[in-house]
Amino acid sequence: MRDVYVIGSHTIKFGRYLENSIKELAAWTIGGVLKDAGIEKTDIQSAWFSNSGWGMRNFQHCIRGQVALRPLGIESIPITNVENACAGGSTAFHNAWKDVASGMTDVSLAIGVEKVYAMNKYLMFAGFMSGLDVGGIFDQIEYIKKTAPEMLEVPKDTPAAARKPRANKKKAGMRGMLKNYWDMFATYIILGESMGYGNVKKLLSGLNGTGKGAGADHSPFMDVYAFAARAHMKKYGSTARQLAIIASKNHWHSTMNPNAQYTFDVSVDDVLNDRMVSYPLTRAMCAPIGDGAASAILATGDVVKRLGVLSRAVKVRASVLASGRTRSQDEPDIGERAGRIAYEKSGLGPKDIDLAEVHDATAYGELHQTEALGFFPEGEGGVYAERGETRVGGKKPINTSGGLLSRGHPIGASGLAQINELVTQLRGEAGKRQVQGARIALAENGGGALGNEEAALCIHILEK
Repeated sequence: MRDVYVIGSHTIKFGRYLENSIKELAAWTIGGVLKDAGIEKTDIQSAWFSNSGWGMRNFQHCIRGQVALRPLGIESIPITNVENACAGGSTAFHNAWKDVASGMTDVSLAIGVEKVYAMNKYLMFAGFMSGLDVGGIFDQIEYIKKTAPEMLEVPKDTPAAARKPRANKKKAGMRGMLKNYWDMFATYIILGESMGYGNVKKLLSGLNGTGKGAGADHSPFMDVYAFAARAHMKKYGSTARQLAIIASKNHWHSTMNPNAQYTFDVSVDDVLNDRMVSYPLTRAMCAPIGDGAASAILATGDVVKRLGVLSRAVKVRASVLASGRTRSQDEPDIGERAGRIAYEKSGLGPKDIDLAEVHDATAYGELHQTEALGFFPEGEGGVYAERGETRVGGKKPINTSGGLLSRGHPIGASGLAQINELVTQLRGEAGKRQVQGARIALAENGGGALGNEEAALCIHILEK
């Protein structure tokens, strides 16, 4: 296998782009990544295009990458479409790495583009169901009840406000009410016709473990994370305040990242007092809905020398793609297993990692991954976050971009936004959020949920 380098990376500012198309978002990041790499579009020899929702939103299935890239003059080369839930962008990166490492190509493009935000909030959140085993979701809940019933328990001493989401006090006019009912009806019909109306009713009555339904204010993954967070709290004594510290830290990091969707600070107390989504997770502990695009160009050492970009090129020390498996709660999870493989391939260990971007779709996601990747002892991720270890300036900075919590989480682009942050850091170009002396960085990006772990997960280790 040949050495592979990232010679270009780019992300647009994540946010809401209701008036812009997937093609436009793709064009923005392609222009940025070509400029950063210092090459022409004709130099790209293969492309991997990540997207999860274009088919559901606009019925653009099957040939998404070809449709998005042809208007930009990227055609005739191998273009492969990647759909791997939230791990799609990092999967595209992994496959572009394989193209170059194996000798199939000298220059390969990985691009992720996603439009998640929609005016019909019910349909928007329902779309996340596709990251679960839709046909077997009730079997999945029964499996959790049997193997880890504590994950479904909501403590009896939980404040009443945490058991039931607070009502939206903002009153809508008649037109708003009619639209709301129409959106509910349209979503019910779409789901009912595809999943069966009986299954939709069952979903509405008990996915979040409380018997009161998940509602329409969050994706079902927030309930999945809440299950795991409650189990961790019960087993190790981790606290909601530790989760709030992680969320507040990521918001602070995002104030120094102009490409983040959120660029405002949030105090620990404000995180704790925000609207409850699924106990113990408040809204500020959960990644926002948003749109975005990100990309990377990978190349051989010979290309790096020819272009004269060695000082800005970033070496890929390891790239691993893993799938989840059936396991007991006591066995290593997918993040730990994939991490071990990545460390072995790179010849490095957790102590060698100077900074990391991990999949914090919720604050608990970051806590868990810092333990699974060996950065902190099992059960102590929250303790180390409380000590300030994971802040810029700490011993192990995590999610310096603001993470999914604040940088944003447009599904198919998130993994490549992580790569962009790490490349920026390793080049020493991160400005106020720069991690001093950073030489080795790790990205972990998970997608979907099957049983009690992610369906897919990528880990990349990069070197200055």
